[in-house]
Amino acid sequence: MSDVKPEAKSAAKEFTVGDRVRVVAMPPYLKTADPMPMLRPSSLIQLGEEGTVMDRRPGNYWGVKFARGVFLMESQYIDRVI
Repeated sequence: MSDVKPEAKSAAKEFTVGDRVRVVAMPPYLKTADPMPMLRPSSLIQLGEEGTVMDRRPGNYWGVKFARGVFLMESQYIDRVI
């Protein structure tokens, strides 16, 4: 039997490269998707702003391209645009 609780399994959202996503909650800061990531203020994006998933990163992060740059977003802060 698995030690992972059912709600923990469903908490991780899955996206595919090219998906359009929307910011549904603001993170405390943004991490750039550069080879040497930097922390940036979350005011660079707005709640409800849409972006495109560029790639998957370890630790449940997604590289998302927004108008003001490509940032690493945890899946809890974004949702697929339908």
